Amino acid sequence: MSSQEFIDLRSDTVTLPTDEMLEAIRRARLGDDVFEEDPTVKRLEEMAAEKMGKDAALLVTSGTQANLVSLLSNTRRGDSIILEAESHIYYYEVGGLSFIAGLLPILVKGKNGYMNPSDIEAALRPKDIHYPETTLVCIENTHNRAGGTIIRPEQIKAINEVAKAHGLKLYMDGARIFNAAVALKTDVKNFTKHVDNLMFCLSKGLSCPVGSIVVGSRDFIERARKFRKMLGGGMRQAGIIAAPGIIALEKMIDRLEEDHRNARLLAEGLSKMEGISIDLSTVQTNIVMFNVSGLGISAYNFVELLKSKGVLCLPFSDTKVRMVTHRGIERHHIEKTLAIIEELGSKILNRG
Repeated sequence: MSSQEFIDLRSDTVTLPTDEMLEAIRRARLGDDVFEEDPTVKRLEEMAAEKMGKDAALLVTSGTQANLVSLLSNTRRGDSIILEAESHIYYYEVGGLSFIAGLLPILVKGKNGYMNPSDIEAALRPKDIHYPETTLVCIENTHNRAGGTIIRPEQIKAINEVAKAHGLKLYMDGARIFNAAVALKTDVKNFTKHVDNLMFCLSKGLSCPVGSIVVGSRDFIERARKFRKMLGGGMRQAGIIAAPGIIALEKMIDRLEEDHRNARLLAEGLSKMEGISIDLSTVQTNIVMFNVSGLGISAYNFVELLKSKGVLCLPFSDTKVRMVTHRGIERHHIEKTLAIIEELGSKILNRG
């Protein structure tokens, strides 16, 4: 079975650029971005800064690079930083916060990805010669491992108030922040105004082939630019990456609502199936997590069986499966997926 025949629900990173994006790449005006001379990059960065309500922005290669550059720009080696215990920065970024940035993570367990401000405050150590200085709080919005849940603007504000009371900066891993804004039908600035700086991805739901953006004050972005260069991210004619990013910001944000509708359709269908359990309250954007332990099969085996039927997804643990909707997944794909899962589940239960 060729890859084109699969219903690919592994991640919104599998999206492909639109024809308009590909044409924009071909026509992009280019220059050397290390000399800050690529006009297409400059335009994208200006658009991103304005959309986020910040002074400046920086195009980087990936979400992981965006987070690492931002950690380096917000801290000093030997500092400690506060992270939600299941955060992407801690869980999936190869330990770069410690190996490269020299930072000590302090983990705070959240509920659906949200750290209670009182728990953040409790995690802070007193000033003492024996302790590293805590300088940064990091939040993730939407929260990947919590199932694409939203940290609401009023919750970010409450975290920021605690951070500022203790002289800490607040950074947001906003890889899917536009999903949060679209889901709540609010301007993205209502989230970003409560953080010092943030990043967002172009290469997930916005359908660009590559790239993320770091956004913040001009001083912060100048520091980030130098760290980007240090990490090997000083790209030259980067307008070929920026060109589809411009189209993404102009045309691809509102369509995220379709992904959310499809995720809800998928989740509600799964909730009616014997042997499968799902917490519908966590299905807030385009990520769906569900438990297959009631089928008496591991998530890993379940995923392999689905693959044999033409559906790609990822095991999240021994018992949980993750599916992600995105551009290229339409209602009929969801309906077909549900039919396949229902048939598969029935066979597994009857066999038992």
